[in-house]
Amino acid sequence: MKVATKKVKTLDKTKPKKDAIKKKKQSDKTKVPKVAKKAVKQKAESKDEKRPKKKSAKKSHKKDLEGLKDLDPEFYDFLKKNDKELLDFNLMDSDDDDDDGDQNDAEMKEAGEEEGDEEDDEKYHKPSDDLAVASDESDFEGEDDGDEATTGGVQKITLNLLRQWEMQLGKPNVPVETVRQVIQAFNSALASISADAEGEQANAAAYKVVGAAAFNGVIQLCVLHLQPAIIRVLGVKPNSSLPLHKHKKWVKVRGCLRYYLTDLIRLVEQVSSSNILNVLLKHLHQMAGMVVPFTALGKTILKRLIVLWATGDETVRVLSFLCILKITRKQQATMLNHVLKAMYLAYVRNSKFVSPNTLPGINFMRRSLVEMFALDLNVSYQHAFLYIRQLAIHLRNAVILKKKDSFQAVYNWQYINSLRLWADLLGASANKPQLQPLVYPLVTITTGVIRLIPTAQYFPLRFHCLQSLISLAKETNTFIPILPLIVEVLRSNTFNRKHTSVSMKPLQFTCILRLNKAQLAENGFRDEVVEQVCGLLLEYLAHESATLAFSDLVVPVVMAIKAYLKECRNANYTRKLKQLLEKIQESGRFIEQQRSKNSVNFDLKDAKAVQAWEQQVRNKRTPLDIYYTSWLKTHETKKRRQAAQVDDINADYDVPKLKRPAAKTGVPVRNENGELELFPSDSEDEAVGLPKDEDDDDEPEMEQPQKKKPKQKADKKKIEKPKPTATDEAADDYDEAATAVDIVKDLDLNDW
Repeated sequence: MKVATKKVKTLDKTKPKKDAIKKKKQSDKTKVPKVAKKAVKQKAESKDEKRPKKKSAKKSHKKDLEGLKDLDPEFYDFLKKNDKELLDFNLMDSDDDDDDGDQNDAEMKEAGEEEGDEEDDEKYHKPSDDLAVASDESDFEGEDDGDEATTGGVQKITLNLLRQWEMQLGKPNVPVETVRQVIQAFNSALASISADAEGEQANAAAYKVVGAAAFNGVIQLCVLHLQPAIIRVLGVKPNSSLPLHKHKKWVKVRGCLRYYLTDLIRLVEQVSSSNILNVLLKHLHQMAGMVVPFTALGKTILKRLIVLWATGDETVRVLSFLCILKITRKQQATMLNHVLKAMYLAYVRNSKFVSPNTLPGINFMRRSLVEMFALDLNVSYQHAFLYIRQLAIHLRNAVILKKKDSFQAVYNWQYINSLRLWADLLGASANKPQLQPLVYPLVTITTGVIRLIPTAQYFPLRFHCLQSLISLAKETNTFIPILPLIVEVLRSNTFNRKHTSVSMKPLQFTCILRLNKAQLAENGFRDEVVEQVCGLLLEYLAHESATLAFSDLVVPVVMAIKAYLKECRNANYTRKLKQLLEKIQESGRFIEQQRSKNSVNFDLKDAKAVQAWEQQVRNKRTPLDIYYTSWLKTHETKKRRQAAQVDDINADYDVPKLKRPAAKTGVPVRNENGELELFPSDSEDEAVGLPKDEDDDDEPEMEQPQKKKPKQKADKKKIEKPKPTATDEAADDYDEAATAVDIVKDLDLNDW
């Protein structure tokens, strides 16, 4: 009990009589003789012998209270709610014992009246409350101790230390200890900015990163010099095919590499700037070979990379996919199943809404996912069979139930994009037999989707499905009955009905699945339908124009087009369809001429002979094929112009055009001569290597007249407030101090 009393007394440092009591205790201790101490000890031992009797009485009292639970349960519940301390008898025992111990210590020390009063107050002492009150001096003492530990035990990272590490990492014989120190510094840098600092202070105890310069220096050192240094530590030869984890010195760097890769992917998760992400992903791509032995860590890294692949910017998507591809190919046997499932689900999840802004990202995901499935077609067959079967189940429910919810489960962008994905995959693997059994189920599902609601309201969805079927037929050289599905559009009552409203803006089906009533009544709807019909017929028949049965294949199409031309009163529609009809008939006559020659002397069952004959005709180029090639060039130019939202024809030629001065909100940025700068930068050389998009081809030409105009006083006021344009929106990312986003994009790793 001596220890308990000492603890309580040390907590009362802040009381005013502390110094006087200490002096009194010291004087009392000197006065107590040894004989008196022995007597007090014997007396305390005799009291300890009497304590078990008290404890037995307390146990019997506790049993009585427990018996009260059976005799009067209502009163027991009342005590439990209102006076729980009476029932918690063990706590009272400990308090009594503590009180007895305090009295024994008081007798042993022979304290005066003041000390006795103080101990009476200490009977009701609560450690948690007094600890908080009496921690004023101890807090200051702890802070002083922490400062001493920081200066003595924790090393502060400076630029000189980073230069020393950089020199050591550049040596041919890199010491392993330097690599570990750099990785510890990287961990300390992350701990300095992380929100959950409690769990990272133990790992970050070796170094202290203070300031943005030190943090930036540590990250640069790791990104630029760590991977080559580890390669030199392992002694990897230039053309060695041996995996990194099978080298002899791998054991020395295995542990620190695990921590470094964990910190690196955590940094990738926290970074929001696409420019910094690009640098980190390039570094992760270099480190991909070192992820192989860490299976659990590899799954975590791939999970984050798949999120970036599905939701990031354009460059981030590409770099993430390259990292996924490299990591997966290193451990294809264990990771491919996991990666394919996660990537397909991410693709479906992020293809729910299609717009001109999201369409390029969805197309990239589809093409890259096809490449991932092509890594191992035997594994891909299991996934493709499962997900195509799910599409078939949704279609079956819609056909049987015929409810709005079941229809919506099929007629949505996720379903259509899934059909496109599997059509592209089967077309890409047409020369291999593993996935070819899935062609027939996929074609059946796609035609079933078209037939589900064959109204004019869903013509855009029909055209999307037909486009995927045509691409599948071209890639797999499989005959698919597509022509009836295209031609029956011309017989639709809604399509042949006269339009009731005129729209100046053309209607595009690229990002549309369903049309509303207002769009069905516009003339733009009929224009786009005729354009789609002509384009799909021309694309499919151009591919089939070299087949042996082409002249027989086009008979129903020719009859349907002629029947429509008799009833059509629109000169523009008749001109397009007549031109197409002429090319179809010309190609039919060409095939008949080729068949009438003596070259066709083989049996139709001989597939190889038929293919050889068709290849000869394809080399000669049919009239429809030649016409389709020229049409495709103009059509692609038109699509690019629509994607760039350029309505004038001058975009296709080098015709100079005037750009209207635009008023820009905010303070304009000016150079040293007082001239207005639309694209401010720190140096003139930085604008040379900027990556340009296709839409920004005219930007350098437009800068010169904008810079010359401020010299004229008459036009100066107009230019100071330019109107916001597409090119000026990019300039809004700049601030007045010329801290430009372009500078970050232009950042070179060697200059970083």
